[in-house]
Amino acid sequence: MSNSPRNYLVIGYFCALAATLIWSGNFIVARGLSESVPPVSLAFWRWIVAVLVFLPFALKPTLREWPFIRKNLTYLCVTAFLGVTVFNTLIYIAGHSTTAINLSLIAITFPMFVIIFARVFLGEALNLNKILGIILVVLGVLLLVSKGQLANLSELVLARGDLWMLIAAISFAAYSILVKSKPVELSGWTFQFSTFIIGLLFLLPFYLWEANRSDFSIWQVNIQALSAILYVGVMASLIAYIIWGKAIEILGPSQCSLVYYTLPVFSGLAAYLFLDEQIGMIHLGSMLLILMGVLLALKRAS
Repeated sequence: MSNSPRNYLVIGYFCALAATLIWSGNFIVARGLSESVPPVSLAFWRWIVAVLVFLPFALKPTLREWPFIRKNLTYLCVTAFLGVTVFNTLIYIAGHSTTAINLSLIAITFPMFVIIFARVFLGEALNLNKILGIILVVLGVLLLVSKGQLANLSELVLARGDLWMLIAAISFAAYSILVKSKPVELSGWTFQFSTFIIGLLFLLPFYLWEANRSDFSIWQVNIQALSAILYVGVMASLIAYIIWGKAIEILGPSQCSLVYYTLPVFSGLAAYLFLDEQIGMIHLGSMLLILMGVLLALKRAS
């Protein structure tokens, strides 16, 4: 029985790491579909897939808990808008108008916003391990995205996409904080399914607006694009969000956000495997710093 709490923490860290691994594939898919699928359409159809796959499992508990959904509708609408409607849609939009190095730099601000929000709204304390770990992680990511030349950072040119990516990072940080405050009367199944549907409804008018401005049709996509949409719909939307919510329930948003720092490691490996991008000593050094920083930040103060 004494090992039970520790095992529970292991499950939490595994869920956070698995969600991060899945989301790293989302970046690869987004980059591969940038020329063939418009950003809002990609976001819309991924959530359509997620809702359809989730429907057989979540319909019954959702109907049973309908009174609690109505009671917490404002909370669910805000959470759905931030985590479903805004977050991934803005990532896809940002990728069309800014560089990869800018996106990578701005993406790592998400855990920082989580820690700030958790400190302000939840009263979570910052310990020395967490601060030093964050410093190591930031150094590792900066080394990675600057290709070993930190002076390159001073030459960054801000683009419209930078602002969209920053809003996306803040949005997901706020979503993670809200998930921590999920009403106890709502089960995990009902919470996720209802936010998926609400977020999809919020996304619908933007999808219709984009559809009128482009000639994209989901019925004309090739097998590769369809497979990618199924991946982001089932894995990056459904599975990842469920296990991320479980991780937040066990660990809290701050600890989960620190695990998210391993995203560049997984993205780098995925780019090497699927996009033939080479991994050099700088990448390995950066990954080592990131992993050391995460382990240090996750170490509980004695």
